[in-house]
Amino acid sequence: MSLLNREIFWPPADELTEVAERIRGRLGEWPAASTQWRICLTPPEAHGASDLIVFTETHGADVERLLADGAAVLEAHGGRAVLRREDARFVLEGEWSDDWLAALAAFLDCDFEPHDALVLALAWRAGDENKPDAWPVDFDTFPRVGDLPAPPSVPFPSCPERLGLYPVLPSADWVARVLDLGVTTAQLRRKSTDAADLKREIEGAVNAGHKHQAQLFINDHWREAIAAGAYGVHLGQEDVQTADLEAIAQAGVRLGLSTHGYYEMLRALHFRPSYLALGAVFPTTTKVMPTAPQGLARLARYVRLLDGRVPLVAIGGVNGDVLRDVLATGIGSAALVRAVTEAPDTAAAVTALQLEFAQQC
Repeated sequence: MSLLNREIFWPPADELTEVAERIRGRLGEWPAASTQWRICLTPPEAHGASDLIVFTETHGADVERLLADGAAVLEAHGGRAVLRREDARFVLEGEWSDDWLAALAAFLDCDFEPHDALVLALAWRAGDENKPDAWPVDFDTFPRVGDLPAPPSVPFPSCPERLGLYPVLPSADWVARVLDLGVTTAQLRRKSTDAADLKREIEGAVNAGHKHQAQLFINDHWREAIAAGAYGVHLGQEDVQTADLEAIAQAGVRLGLSTHGYYEMLRALHFRPSYLALGAVFPTTTKVMPTAPQGLARLARYVRLLDGRVPLVAIGGVNGDVLRDVLATGIGSAALVRAVTEAPDTAAAVTALQLEFAQQC
């Protein structure tokens, strides 16, 4: 995991490299970085997709040309950092230490995506490497995501801190069957474009939820969920751009948001959701994921940062074989799909999964 004898800064910056090496040595073992990033303090003549070009003051560089050539560009000054990569734009605001560039190199070497590594670098404080646990865990040092619309005028209603077993199910019949087995949290993920089918299935699932006084969430279809009187809705990051969060909050419907790393967590928290889903923890075949699997080590870090601030749900590739390890991170809920819907004996599977949660308490 050594950063020495590698070109991690351009132009070569021995002092920065030494600090980055010292920080990296205190962060623990992480998988080898899939991209060996080079942090460029001035634009090199030859640059490409593994170059992160940093400007720490006003400049006249042709940023659009650099982006067109495949480089990532970071403009950080005046308490505001704007990272651009291809068509994506990430904005963070706050204060940061003098060591933030060295910390950025260290977190990139831990194989975090540049926007997540940047969050951690801006949260880093000089002297953190001398702590027993050098990882940034003080939420107050973390930056804020900028350029976001205002959150709803009323907060989303709360839900239990530990939602427990959280099956994600394809139909109202499945919801009713699982709730009959004693499950208290579930989600209807209905993959349909037929309006009549959606109305029927959502209403059926919501009625089952009311019958059992369960926490029943509807995936994506927030209008139909409001109309049916659902307990909650679950949305992806991309849905935040299009869904009427004010209408959802005013209807008294709870909101769960999917996240895939530090930046998306901070972005989601801005909207004051009822819970955050963290994933995908493991590879999953139930949907196409925008990011690589997070793994248990990252999940444990996320839980340590956010536990007690908002209810958390592990999601993505979780099944009975790994559930105990997932719960060992301290997370209070895990969403499962095939471990329930493809089990030879649904009742036996639910009992076994519920037992894992009971043993956690």
